[in-house]
Amino acid sequence: MKCLFKILGIFVSYFCHAQQTLPLNTAFSTIPNGAQLKDTNNELNPYIGIYKANFNGNEVTIFITKQENKLEESAKKNYYMDALIVKYIVKNSAGATLQDTQNNNVYNIELYSISTRPDQNSVHFFYSGTNCSVGWGDIRLKKINSTQLSWEYRPDDIVTTAAKCPPTLDTKIYLPETKDLIFTKQ
Repeated sequence: MKCLFKILGIFVSYFCHAQQTLPLNTAFSTIPNGAQLKDTNNELNPYIGIYKANFNGNEVTIFITKQENKLEESAKKNYYMDALIVKYIVKNSAGATLQDTQNNNVYNIELYSISTRPDQNSVHFFYSGTNCSVGWGDIRLKKINSTQLSWEYRPDDIVTTAAKCPPTLDTKIYLPETKDLIFTKQ
C-alpha cells in the first residue's frame, strides 16, 4: 500500500508541476512564469549550419545551432524556449582572429533568437554586445534560399565611457554593422 501511495504521490507531483508548453512565437505578455516555448513547427531548423561572409576586408563565420529549453530570465518572469544560438569568428584579411565566440574565448557575449517570422522567412536575435555591452541590439537573419541568409544588424549602443567601462577592455564591434549582407552556407 505504501508503494502505491508513493507512486501516486510522484504522479500527482509531476502533473501538478508540469510546464505549460506553448508555441514558439507566443506573445511575451501571455507567457506564464515557468512555461516552455517549443519549436513544434520546426521553424528554427532551416537556419542551423555554418555560414560565411566577407565585410570590409574581414571574413565572418557564424555557427548556428539549436538549443532546446534555453532559460530566458527577465525581471517579470522566467521561462524556457527553443532558440537558435549563434557563435562566430571574425578574421582580418591576413587571417588573424579579431574575435572568437565559437570557442567561448569571450564568455560574456550572447547572440540568440528571440522570435521568428515564418511569413517573412526571418528570425530575430538579441545580441548582448561586446565588452561592456557595446553594440548590443538586434540582428535579423532572413532566409533567401537553402544556402543563403541575409544579415541585418542594428546596434542600439555603440559607444561607452571610461566611467562605465575600463579602457583596457576591447569594446570594438567586430560584427558587420550593415543591412543585406549575404552569408553563404558552408
